[in-house]
Amino acid sequence: MFVTYQNTSHFFCFASCPRDKGFTTLNARPDLTAEYVVGIDFGTLSGRAVVVRVSDGAELGSATLDYPHGVMDTTLAATGAALPPEWALQVPQDYVDVLKSAVPAALAAACIDPAQVIGVGTDFTACTMVPTLADGTPLNELPEYADRPHAYVKLWRHHAAQPHADRINDLAFERDETWLPRYGGLISSEWEFAKGLQLLEEDPELYNRMEHWVEAADWIVWQLTGRYVRNACTAGYKGIFQNGAYPTEDFLGALNPAFAQFANDKVAHEIGQLGDAAGTLSAEAALWTGLPEGIAVAVGNVDAHVTAPAAQAVEPGQMVAIMGTSTCQVMNSDQLAEVPGMCGVVDGGIVSGLYGYEAGQSGVGDIFAWFINTQVPPRYFEAAEHAGQSIHQYLTDLAARAPVGAHGLIALDWHSGNRSVLVDHELSGLVLGTTLTTRTEEIYRALLEATAFGARSIVESFNASGVPVTEFIVAGGLLKNAFLMQTYSDILRLPISTIASEQGPALGAAIHAAVAANAYADVRAAGQAMGKLNKNVYTPNERSAGVYDRLFAEYELLHDYFGRGANEVMHRLKALKREAIAAPITGKETA
Repeated sequence: MFVTYQNTSHFFCFASCPRDKGFTTLNARPDLTAEYVVGIDFGTLSGRAVVVRVSDGAELGSATLDYPHGVMDTTLAATGAALPPEWALQVPQDYVDVLKSAVPAALAAACIDPAQVIGVGTDFTACTMVPTLADGTPLNELPEYADRPHAYVKLWRHHAAQPHADRINDLAFERDETWLPRYGGLISSEWEFAKGLQLLEEDPELYNRMEHWVEAADWIVWQLTGRYVRNACTAGYKGIFQNGAYPTEDFLGALNPAFAQFANDKVAHEIGQLGDAAGTLSAEAALWTGLPEGIAVAVGNVDAHVTAPAAQAVEPGQMVAIMGTSTCQVMNSDQLAEVPGMCGVVDGGIVSGLYGYEAGQSGVGDIFAWFINTQVPPRYFEAAEHAGQSIHQYLTDLAARAPVGAHGLIALDWHSGNRSVLVDHELSGLVLGTTLTTRTEEIYRALLEATAFGARSIVESFNASGVPVTEFIVAGGLLKNAFLMQTYSDILRLPISTIASEQGPALGAAIHAAVAANAYADVRAAGQAMGKLNKNVYTPNERSAGVYDRLFAEYELLHDYFGRGANEVMHRLKALKREAIAAPITGKETA
């Protein structure tokens, strides 16, 4: 039996589901009387869609599209021109391609009638910013701006605005701005205002042409509905929106007189609450996706925050870590506190009625990938292929054979800067203790451990601030590495629970879609019915934990020495790097 959805060219087969087109049919069987929602997760490197049954969260089909332009962090694709250090850009059309490709493919894999879909939800990396015209057209799509780097999406890991973030922080501290403690005392270079100030000062023509400074989480919902609604999550965590207000004109003007109206003219817009409908699916988006026109589209959200209900982790004390290229930690609490180095606390930032806290690590999986791509000799790849393993698994297995501490190494996980608790993206990575006998797998293990030490720093900051972490729950691709998960449990001295879904953010987006479609009263209820969790999969090994306590003490010494001002060598090296790269371009000579 074939069903053709009206007004589309997509065909969906209920008799035999395609399995060889790059998408996945999952275990659950479609029910011709059930209702479904679609969750779409826009990650750093790809976008993925999953079809989910509303009644129980069963995932029926999924599909992924790697972004055609990927991440532009060395060259601008349109021209081949070199980008300065710490830049990370994307092309917004890649996100629309996910709607046109992954969503129809997921529907086909699920073998359902699209007419049974009642809502769609999305999540995005944050803070990922799109400069647009009044109608949502990204500036890079204007021919006259295609060669201008500032016209493109600034990905979350664009850290070139660190000097601008430093000025925001210094001025806010000097003026005792009341919103600063809500962000752990520091605004990140990743957030909206630092990136916006960089745009103004480095390309004022583009800044003046830009009419909206839009979170990608909201831009993609705009493409689905034809309606621009800001989501409360990114407005609070990334947009310095606290107690109903942005930073004042007076404050922004003190940074730069031309920046005084930034919040009013470029940022401020209608704000939608999490789980509400931002609008309905437009006719154009229905053609792209194969979904019914007019179904509910949930207010945009952040990948980490939507994952909490997907992991049934919305109660106080349950810290959810979404571990992928980076890690974002989120947690609810009934207490409002100032946690040094947190990314933010927002009333209702995850679910209504509780304060939602966020922290994060800018590099985790990215660090492991960097090491594999640049530091591993060919013989390891050959051995991994011979063993039928991925290079990551091969190195993990080699590293796991040794007792804790046998490598004699300690590392700092700052290869992409430090998001929490230092909030400084001018910091860089370090491996200490290497000798002429140090092996590749030992360094790999030290990097794995370093990310766990970074997570422990975050947990201890929360505990010390009166927001205790009682449970640690992992979602994201890295939970597949059992050795890494056991290492985290040993270092954190906490049981590790894992989300029982390979598509945590997409499932969370689908949960919000179900609420937006009025299938559930609120996100809590939807998460209880549709979320999935494996409890206490890993528990601490006391012997290993004891040795890791000693290593963590060394990590803390290095952390504070290089990260809290005792030695500014990392900052000086970054500055020297920028000078050296800029010299040939400007004609300046280096000494």
